[in-house]
Amino acid sequence: MSDSNLPGTDLLETVLEPLLEDFQHWFTRSRHLLETEQLSFMSHQEQSDLLLRVKQAQDELNTAKMLFTATDKQVGIDMATLMPWHQLVTECWNVAMRFRQAREA
Repeated sequence: MSDSNLPGTDLLETVLEPLLEDFQHWFTRSRHLLETEQLSFMSHQEQSDLLLRVKQAQDELNTAKMLFTATDKQVGIDMATLMPWHQLVTECWNVAMRFRQAREA
């Protein structure tokens, strides 16, 4: 970041707010894929389990965003919360990539 002297609130707004929006974007896309497509490389149970985890992460994310907004962007989010979301987004990216490859084959 170019200005390391940003006050804490500005830093949270600059870094955390776009990160939360990115998570929202990828969870929404992943949920749509999992709800509308039958993925040939996953069992029905695997797909349902992944969809359930995406929905749960969306609920957690919505709660975190509400808290962030309600506190006038004064509250951060622990890395222990962010890392599972990041891992889930990565898993969803891999599923989407496999889906695209399967469609192209």
